[in-house]
Amino acid sequence: MKIVKHSGDIVEFNPEKLKKSLLKSGAGNEVVERILQSILSEIYEGISTKQIYKMAFAMLKKIANSHAARYNLREAIRLLGPAGFFFEKYIARLFFAEQYQTVTNIILQGKCVSHEIDVVVKKNGTIAMVECKYHAGRDAASDVKVPMYILSRFNDIKGNQHTIFDKEEIISKCWIVTNNRFTTDAIDFANCSGLNLLSWNYPEDNNLKTKNDNNYLYPVTCLTTLSLAEKDKLLILDVILVKEIINNSDCLEKIELSTNRIKNVLKEASDLCRYI
Repeated sequence: MKIVKHSGDIVEFNPEKLKKSLLKSGAGNEVVERILQSILSEIYEGISTKQIYKMAFAMLKKIANSHAARYNLREAIRLLGPAGFFFEKYIARLFFAEQYQTVTNIILQGKCVSHEIDVVVKKNGTIAMVECKYHAGRDAASDVKVPMYILSRFNDIKGNQHTIFDKEEIISKCWIVTNNRFTTDAIDFANCSGLNLLSWNYPEDNNLKTKNDNNYLYPVTCLTTLSLAEKDKLLILDVILVKEIINNSDCLEKIELSTNRIKNVLKEASDLCRYI
C-alpha cells in the first residue's frame, strides 16, 4: 500500500516502522498490537503519514496521556519555534543535563567581526560554541552550506580570548544542532572539518531523541493536557522542560489553571518522566 509523506513523496507503507514508533511511546506489546490492527483496518491507498500519525496519537491518548506525549516528541520540538528562540534554550537544557555550564544568546568578538552565538557550553575546561538550526517544516534538512558557513564563523572566533564563564577563555570546539536532519554531504563535511553534529537522528546512538528518552528531557510542548496557548505561556516563563514543572506547580498557577487541571498536568508530567 502506498502512502504520502509530509514532503509529498510516495512510499510503501511499513507497518513494522509504525509498530516500532508505537512501542517507543511506552505502550505495552498488547496495546501496540491492538492499535496497529485498528490502523491497518482504516488506512487506504494514498493516505498521508500525517493522518496515520493523528490516528495513532488519538488512540494512545485514550490509553495514557504520557504515551501520547512521548509519541509526540518530534512535533513537540518543532513547536519550540517559530523563530527557534525556545529551541536554543531547550538545547542549552540538554547540555546542562550532561553537566555542562551553559549560556545562551551571547555576542562574541572574532578576529574580523562580532558574532551572536546561540549557546556556549563548558565542561572539563573545554568551551564550545553551539549553533542551532531550527526548521519549522518536518522534512527540511540542513545541507552542506550550513556547516560550511558555521565553520567560517568558528574560525573567526576561536583564536580570540573571551570573557564568558571566566576571564580569558578560548572557544576550541563547535557544535551544530538541528531539530530535523543533516544531509549526507553536511555530515561528511562536518566530520572532515572537526565539527560536532546533533540532530533528530544523528549520531545514531546519541541523538536528540535518545538524549530525551535517556534523561527525560521532554519539552513542555509534549504535554497533551495543555493547550498551545498555555504551553506558550510556560515557555515565556522560562519553563522549558516537563520535569521543571513537577516540583514547581506554581508555574501552572501563574498561567491560571484550575486546581483539577493542575492535578491532571502533574500526573501526565510525572508519568512521562517516570516519577513515582
